Amino acid sequence: MKKTALNDTHHTLGGKMVAFAGYEMPVQYAGVNHEHEVVRNAVGVFDVSHMGEILIQGKDALPLIQKISSNDASTLSPGKVQYSCMPNNTGGIVDDLLIYMMSENDYLLVVNASNIQKDWDWINSIALDYLDLTITNLSDIISQLAVQGPLAVKSLQKLTTINLADMKYYTFEIGEFAGIPNSIISATGYTGAGGFEIYVQNKYIKQLWDAIFEAGKEYNIEPVGLAARDTLRLEMGYCLYGNDINDTTSPLEAGLGWITKFTKEFVQSDLLKIQKENGVTRKLVGFEITDKGIPRHDYEIWDENQQLIGIVTSGTMSPTLKKAIGMGYVTFEKSTIGSEIFINIRNKPVKAIIVKTPFYSNPNS
Repeated sequence: MKKTALNDTHHTLGGKMVAFAGYEMPVQYAGVNHEHEVVRNAVGVFDVSHMGEILIQGKDALPLIQKISSNDASTLSPGKVQYSCMPNNTGGIVDDLLIYMMSENDYLLVVNASNIQKDWDWINSIALDYLDLTITNLSDIISQLAVQGPLAVKSLQKLTTINLADMKYYTFEIGEFAGIPNSIISATGYTGAGGFEIYVQNKYIKQLWDAIFEAGKEYNIEPVGLAARDTLRLEMGYCLYGNDINDTTSPLEAGLGWITKFTKEFVQSDLLKIQKENGVTRKLVGFEITDKGIPRHDYEIWDENQQLIGIVTSGTMSPTLKKAIGMGYVTFEKSTIGSEIFINIRNKPVKAIIVKTPFYSNPNS
Protein backbone atom coordinates (compact mmCIF):
# COMPACT_ATOMS: atom_id res chain seq x y z
CA MET A 1 0.00 0.00 0.00
CA LYS A 2 1.25 3.46 -0.87
CA LYS A 3 1.45 6.21 1.74
CA THR A 4 1.16 9.96 1.35
CA ALA A 5 3.96 12.16 2.68
CA LEU A 6 1.69 13.01 5.66
CA ASN A 7 1.10 9.40 6.71
CA ASP A 8 3.01 9.72 9.98
CA THR A 9 1.12 12.93 10.79
CA HIS A 10 -2.25 11.18 10.40
CA HIS A 11 -1.14 8.38 12.71
CA THR A 12 0.11 10.90 15.30
CA LEU A 13 -3.26 12.69 15.19
CA GLY A 14 -5.09 9.43 15.82
CA GLY A 15 -6.60 9.17 12.36
CA LYS A 16 -8.37 5.90 11.64
CA MET A 17 -6.43 4.59 8.67
CA VAL A 18 -7.93 2.44 5.92
CA ALA A 19 -6.96 1.17 2.48
CA PHE A 20 -8.30 3.47 -0.23
CA ALA A 21 -7.33 3.46 -3.92
CA GLY A 22 -4.08 1.68 -3.11
CA TYR A 23 -3.15 4.16 -0.35
CA GLU A 24 -3.35 4.09 3.42
CA MET A 25 -5.60 7.07 4.10
CA PRO A 26 -7.38 8.60 7.13
CA VAL A 27 -11.09 7.83 6.96
CA GLN A 28 -11.87 9.85 10.09
CA TYR A 29 -10.37 11.50 13.17
CA ALA A 30 -12.94 12.83 15.67
CA GLY A 31 -15.94 11.26 13.90
CA VAL A 32 -17.66 11.51 10.54
CA ASN A 33 -20.64 13.67 11.54
CA HIS A 34 -18.47 16.04 13.57
CA GLU A 35 -15.96 16.47 10.74
CA HIS A 36 -18.78 16.97 8.24
CA GLU A 37 -20.20 19.84 10.32
CA VAL A 38 -16.74 21.35 10.78
CA VAL A 39 -16.47 21.75 6.99
CA ARG A 40 -20.06 22.96 6.54
CA ASN A 41 -19.81 25.57 9.32
CA ALA A 42 -16.12 26.42 9.83
CA VAL A 43 -13.03 25.00 8.11
CA GLY A 44 -11.45 21.56 7.73
CA VAL A 45 -8.39 20.12 6.00
CA PHE A 46 -8.26 16.98 3.87
CA ASP A 47 -5.07 15.27 2.78
CA VAL A 48 -5.87 14.41 -0.85
CA SER A 49 -2.29 13.75 -1.89
CA HIS A 50 -3.34 10.39 -3.29
CA MET A 51 -4.91 12.16 -6.28
CA GLY A 52 -3.04 11.93 -9.57
CA GLU A 53 -1.42 14.75 -11.55
CA ILE A 54 -0.51 14.37 -15.21
CA LEU A 55 1.25 17.20 -17.06
CA ILE A 56 0.68 17.55 -20.82
CA GLN A 57 2.92 19.99 -22.69
CA GLY A 58 3.62 20.88 -26.31
CA LYS A 59 1.85 22.30 -29.36
CA ASP A 60 -0.35 19.19 -29.51
CA ALA A 61 -1.34 19.40 -25.84
CA LEU A 62 -4.67 21.11 -26.51
CA PRO A 63 -5.56 18.93 -29.54
CA LEU A 64 -4.89 15.82 -27.45
CA ILE A 65 -6.97 17.12 -24.54
CA GLN A 66 -9.78 18.03 -26.91
CA LYS A 67 -9.72 14.45 -28.20
CA ILE A 68 -9.77 12.72 -24.79
CA SER A 69 -12.03 15.18 -22.95
CA SER A 70 -15.81 15.56 -23.31
CA ASN A 71 -15.70 19.23 -22.32
CA ASP A 72 -14.33 22.00 -24.52
CA ALA A 73 -10.88 22.90 -23.21
CA SER A 74 -10.44 25.54 -25.93
CA THR A 75 -12.50 27.88 -23.73
CA LEU A 76 -9.81 27.78 -21.04
CA SER A 77 -7.27 30.52 -20.49
CA PRO A 78 -4.23 30.49 -18.17
CA GLY A 79 -5.41 30.42 -14.55
CA LYS A 80 -8.71 28.69 -15.34
CA VAL A 81 -9.85 25.20 -14.32
CA GLN A 82 -12.40 22.97 -16.03
CA TYR A 83 -14.29 19.89 -14.86
CA SER A 84 -14.54 17.17 -17.49
CA CYS A 85 -14.56 13.44 -18.14
CA MET A 86 -12.76 11.13 -20.52
CA PRO A 87 -15.15 8.90 -22.50
CA ASN A 88 -13.95 5.42 -23.44
CA ASN A 89 -14.43 3.46 -26.66
CA THR A 90 -17.90 2.28 -25.63
CA GLY A 91 -19.23 5.64 -24.46
CA GLY A 92 -18.54 4.93 -20.79
CA ILE A 93 -16.24 7.01 -18.60
CA VAL A 94 -12.52 6.32 -18.17
CA ASP A 95 -12.39 8.94 -15.39
CA ASP A 96 -13.63 12.37 -14.38
CA LEU A 97 -10.97 15.00 -13.88
CA LEU A 98 -9.95 18.63 -13.55
CA ILE A 99 -8.06 20.35 -16.37
CA TYR A 100 -5.77 23.25 -15.35
CA MET A 101 -4.46 25.53 -18.10
CA MET A 102 -1.06 26.52 -16.73
CA SER A 103 0.00 28.48 -19.82
CA GLU A 104 -0.19 28.17 -23.59
CA ASN A 105 0.60 24.54 -24.54
CA ASP A 106 0.84 23.56 -20.86
CA TYR A 107 -1.96 21.72 -19.02
CA LEU A 108 -2.20 19.85 -15.74
CA LEU A 109 -4.79 17.07 -15.41
CA VAL A 110 -5.86 16.08 -11.90
CA VAL A 111 -7.31 12.57 -11.87
CA ASN A 112 -8.70 10.08 -9.36
CA ALA A 113 -6.20 8.08 -7.32
CA SER A 114 -7.73 4.71 -8.23
CA ASN A 115 -7.38 5.51 -11.94
CA ILE A 116 -3.88 6.98 -12.20
CA GLN A 117 -2.34 4.06 -14.10
CA LYS A 118 -5.48 3.46 -16.18
CA ASP A 119 -5.65 7.15 -17.13
CA TRP A 120 -1.95 7.26 -17.90
CA ASP A 121 -2.23 4.25 -20.23
CA TRP A 122 -5.38 5.62 -21.88
CA ILE A 123 -3.96 9.11 -22.49
CA ASN A 124 -0.75 7.70 -23.91
CA SER A 125 -2.63 5.35 -26.23
CA ILE A 126 -4.53 8.29 -27.74
CA ALA A 127 -1.35 10.42 -27.79
CA LEU A 128 0.21 8.10 -30.39
CA ASP A 129 -1.61 10.15 -33.03
CA TYR A 130 0.12 13.38 -31.95
CA LEU A 131 3.73 14.44 -32.41
CA ASP A 132 4.57 17.60 -30.43
CA LEU A 133 3.87 16.32 -26.92
CA THR A 134 5.49 15.65 -23.58
CA ILE A 135 3.40 13.78 -21.02
CA THR A 136 4.70 13.52 -17.45
CA ASN A 137 3.20 11.68 -14.50
CA LEU A 138 3.78 13.92 -11.47
CA SER A 139 1.55 11.92 -9.11
CA ASP A 140 4.37 10.63 -6.91
CA ILE A 141 6.04 14.01 -6.39
CA ILE A 142 3.05 16.31 -5.80
CA SER A 143 0.97 16.50 -2.62
CA GLN A 144 -2.38 18.22 -2.26
CA LEU A 145 -4.43 19.59 0.62
CA ALA A 146 -8.10 20.58 0.35
CA VAL A 147 -8.96 23.34 2.82
CA GLN A 148 -12.74 23.57 2.77
CA GLY A 149 -15.41 25.54 4.57
CA PRO A 150 -16.81 29.08 4.95
CA LEU A 151 -13.82 30.14 7.09
CA ALA A 152 -11.21 28.87 4.63
CA VAL A 153 -10.40 32.34 3.26
CA LYS A 154 -9.91 33.84 6.72
CA SER A 155 -7.76 30.90 7.79
CA LEU A 156 -5.50 30.97 4.74
CA GLN A 157 -5.19 34.65 3.82
CA LYS A 158 -2.40 35.35 6.30
CA LEU A 159 -0.25 32.75 4.48
CA THR A 160 -0.14 34.51 1.10
CA THR A 161 -0.26 37.90 -0.59
CA ILE A 162 -2.68 36.51 -3.19
CA ASN A 163 -6.14 37.97 -2.56
CA LEU A 164 -8.04 34.73 -1.89
CA ALA A 165 -11.43 36.40 -1.41
CA ASP A 166 -11.26 37.75 -4.97
CA MET A 167 -10.47 34.38 -6.55
CA LYS A 168 -13.42 33.14 -8.59
CA TYR A 169 -14.62 29.54 -8.43
CA TYR A 170 -12.60 27.27 -10.74
CA THR A 171 -9.63 29.60 -11.06
CA PHE A 172 -6.13 29.22 -9.69
CA GLU A 173 -2.95 31.16 -9.09
CA ILE A 174 0.67 30.12 -8.75
CA GLY A 175 2.75 31.87 -6.11
CA GLU A 176 4.30 31.74 -2.67
CA PHE A 177 2.10 30.17 -0.01
CA ALA A 178 3.22 29.61 3.59
CA GLY A 179 6.74 30.42 2.41
CA ILE A 180 6.61 27.69 -0.24
CA PRO A 181 7.49 28.85 -3.79
CA ASN A 182 5.45 27.92 -6.86
CA SER A 183 2.46 26.64 -4.93
CA ILE A 184 -0.75 26.12 -6.91
CA ILE A 185 -3.68 27.70 -5.05
CA SER A 186 -6.94 26.58 -6.62
CA ALA A 187 -10.45 27.82 -5.79
CA THR A 188 -11.90 24.35 -6.18
CA GLY A 189 -13.14 21.51 -4.00
CA TYR A 190 -15.66 18.68 -3.88
CA THR A 191 -17.61 19.59 -0.75
CA GLY A 192 -19.93 22.45 -1.75
CA ALA A 193 -18.63 24.38 1.26
CA GLY A 194 -16.21 26.66 -0.57
CA GLY A 195 -12.47 26.74 -0.08
CA PHE A 196 -9.25 25.88 -1.84
CA GLU A 197 -7.05 23.04 -3.01
CA ILE A 198 -3.31 23.64 -2.67
CA TYR A 199 -0.62 21.72 -4.55
CA VAL A 200 3.05 21.60 -3.50
CA GLN A 201 5.99 19.25 -3.91
CA ASN A 202 6.06 16.40 -1.39
CA LYS A 203 9.05 17.89 0.42
CA TYR A 204 6.96 20.94 1.37
CA ILE A 205 3.72 19.28 2.43
CA LYS A 206 4.47 19.01 6.17
CA GLN A 207 5.47 22.69 6.19
CA LEU A 208 2.19 23.50 4.45
CA TRP A 209 0.12 21.35 6.83
CA ASP A 210 1.68 22.90 9.93
CA ALA A 211 1.33 26.45 8.61
CA ILE A 212 -2.34 25.97 7.72
CA PHE A 213 -3.21 24.55 11.14
CA GLU A 214 -1.36 27.35 12.90
CA ALA A 215 -3.10 29.98 10.76
CA GLY A 216 -6.50 28.41 11.25
CA LYS A 217 -6.19 27.79 14.97
CA GLU A 218 -8.36 30.79 15.88
CA TYR A 219 -11.10 29.40 13.60
CA ASN A 220 -10.96 25.93 15.20
CA ILE A 221 -9.61 24.31 12.06
CA GLU A 222 -9.59 20.49 12.15
CA PRO A 223 -8.33 17.58 10.05
CA VAL A 224 -11.06 15.76 8.13
CA GLY A 225 -11.09 12.23 6.75
CA LEU A 226 -12.39 10.62 3.59
CA ALA A 227 -15.70 9.52 5.14
CA ALA A 228 -16.84 13.12 5.67
CA ARG A 229 -15.56 14.02 2.22
CA ASP A 230 -17.97 11.40 0.89
CA THR A 231 -21.01 12.63 2.85
CA LEU A 232 -20.24 16.24 1.87
CA ARG A 233 -20.00 15.48 -1.85
CA LEU A 234 -23.15 13.33 -1.73
CA GLU A 235 -25.18 16.16 -0.19
CA MET A 236 -24.15 18.18 -3.25
CA GLY A 237 -25.10 15.40 -5.66
CA TYR A 238 -21.51 15.19 -6.95
CA CYS A 239 -20.57 11.94 -8.70
CA LEU A 240 -17.92 9.67 -7.22
CA TYR A 241 -15.96 7.58 -9.70
CA GLY A 242 -16.38 3.89 -8.99
CA ASN A 243 -19.81 4.48 -7.45
CA ASP A 244 -21.93 6.82 -9.56
CA ILE A 245 -19.87 6.78 -12.74
CA ASN A 246 -17.57 4.15 -14.24
CA ASP A 247 -16.55 2.48 -17.49
CA THR A 248 -20.13 1.40 -18.19
CA THR A 249 -21.99 4.67 -17.46
CA SER A 250 -22.21 7.40 -20.07
CA PRO A 251 -21.88 11.07 -19.11
CA LEU A 252 -25.39 11.69 -20.45
CA GLU A 253 -26.88 8.98 -18.22
CA ALA A 254 -24.99 10.46 -15.27
CA GLY A 255 -26.41 13.96 -15.78
CA LEU A 256 -23.08 15.23 -17.08
CA GLY A 257 -24.45 16.55 -20.35
CA TRP A 258 -23.23 20.00 -19.27
CA ILE A 259 -19.62 18.82 -19.66
CA THR A 260 -20.33 16.94 -22.90
CA LYS A 261 -19.83 19.43 -25.73
CA PHE A 262 -20.72 18.35 -29.26
CA THR A 263 -19.17 21.49 -30.77
CA LYS A 264 -15.99 19.42 -31.28
CA GLU A 265 -15.00 15.82 -31.90
CA PHE A 266 -13.77 13.64 -29.07
CA VAL A 267 -13.53 9.93 -28.32
CA GLN A 268 -16.93 8.39 -29.21
CA SER A 269 -18.59 11.79 -29.58
CA ASP A 270 -20.66 10.39 -32.47
CA LEU A 271 -21.95 7.57 -30.26
CA LEU A 272 -22.84 9.96 -27.45
CA LYS A 273 -24.47 12.37 -29.89
CA ILE A 274 -26.76 9.57 -31.08
CA GLN A 275 -27.52 8.74 -27.45
CA LYS A 276 -28.46 12.36 -26.82
CA GLU A 277 -30.70 12.47 -29.89
CA ASN A 278 -32.43 9.17 -29.11
CA GLY A 279 -32.61 9.74 -25.36
CA VAL A 280 -31.06 7.68 -22.58
CA THR A 281 -32.74 4.53 -21.28
CA ARG A 282 -31.61 5.08 -17.70
CA LYS A 283 -30.76 8.12 -15.66
CA LEU A 284 -28.87 8.94 -12.47
CA VAL A 285 -31.29 10.47 -9.95
CA GLY A 286 -31.21 11.73 -6.40
CA PHE A 287 -33.71 10.49 -3.85
CA GLU A 288 -34.70 10.96 -0.23
CA ILE A 289 -35.93 8.14 1.99
CA THR A 290 -39.37 8.98 3.38
CA ASP A 291 -39.52 5.88 5.58
CA LYS A 292 -36.90 4.37 7.91
CA GLY A 293 -33.67 3.02 6.48
CA ILE A 294 -30.36 4.06 4.96
CA PRO A 295 -29.61 3.33 1.28
CA ARG A 296 -26.24 1.82 0.41
CA HIS A 297 -24.24 1.15 -2.73
CA ASP A 298 -25.68 -1.68 -4.87
CA TYR A 299 -29.08 -1.83 -3.11
CA GLU A 300 -31.87 -2.55 -5.57
CA ILE A 301 -34.42 0.11 -6.52
CA TRP A 302 -38.00 -1.15 -7.03
CA ASP A 303 -41.23 0.28 -8.38
CA GLU A 304 -44.55 0.03 -6.55
CA ASN A 305 -44.92 -3.58 -7.75
CA GLN A 306 -41.50 -4.51 -6.38
CA GLN A 307 -40.13 -4.80 -9.90
CA LEU A 308 -36.45 -3.98 -10.32
CA ILE A 309 -36.04 -0.58 -12.00
CA GLY A 310 -32.52 0.39 -10.93
CA ILE A 311 -29.64 0.27 -8.50
CA VAL A 312 -28.35 2.56 -5.73
CA THR A 313 -24.88 3.95 -6.42
CA SER A 314 -24.38 6.09 -3.29
CA GLY A 315 -26.30 6.51 -0.05
CA THR A 316 -25.93 7.86 3.47
CA MET A 317 -27.65 9.53 6.39
CA SER A 318 -27.09 13.20 5.63
CA PRO A 319 -25.43 14.86 8.67
CA THR A 320 -26.70 18.30 7.62
CA LEU A 321 -30.23 17.42 6.49
CA LYS A 322 -30.80 14.70 9.11
CA LYS A 323 -32.41 12.47 6.52
CA ALA A 324 -31.33 9.48 4.44
CA ILE A 325 -30.37 10.41 0.88
CA GLY A 326 -28.95 8.61 -2.08
CA MET A 327 -28.29 8.48 -5.80
CA GLY A 328 -28.91 5.70 -8.26
CA TYR A 329 -29.71 4.77 -11.82
CA VAL A 330 -33.35 4.10 -12.69
CA THR A 331 -35.15 3.49 -15.96
CA PHE A 332 -35.84 6.77 -17.74
CA GLU A 333 -39.61 6.29 -17.42
CA LYS A 334 -39.28 6.22 -13.63
CA SER A 335 -36.85 9.15 -13.32
CA THR A 336 -39.27 12.05 -13.01
CA ILE A 337 -38.80 14.41 -10.05
CA GLY A 338 -41.44 13.59 -7.43
CA SER A 339 -41.80 9.95 -8.48
CA GLU A 340 -42.15 7.42 -5.68
CA ILE A 341 -39.66 4.56 -5.64
CA PHE A 342 -38.70 1.87 -3.16
CA ILE A 343 -35.25 0.86 -1.95
CA ASN A 344 -34.75 -2.82 -1.19
CA ILE A 345 -33.24 -2.70 2.30
CA ARG A 346 -32.81 -6.20 3.70
CA ASN A 347 -35.51 -7.47 1.33
CA LYS A 348 -38.00 -4.90 2.51
CA PRO A 349 -39.34 -2.11 0.24
CA VAL A 350 -38.48 1.21 1.89
CA LYS A 351 -40.30 4.20 0.42
CA ALA A 352 -38.36 7.06 -1.19
CA ILE A 353 -39.04 9.98 -3.51
CA ILE A 354 -36.95 11.25 -6.41
CA VAL A 355 -35.77 14.80 -5.77
CA LYS A 356 -33.74 17.44 -7.55
CA THR A 357 -30.06 17.63 -6.64
CA PRO A 358 -28.15 19.11 -4.94
CA PHE A 359 -29.81 17.89 -1.76
CA TYR A 360 -28.11 20.69 0.18
CA SER A 361 -28.03 24.37 -0.78
CA ASN A 362 -25.05 26.29 0.57
CA PRO A 363 -26.32 29.52 2.21
CA ASN A 364 -22.85 31.05 1.78
CA SER A 365 -22.73 30.67 -2.00
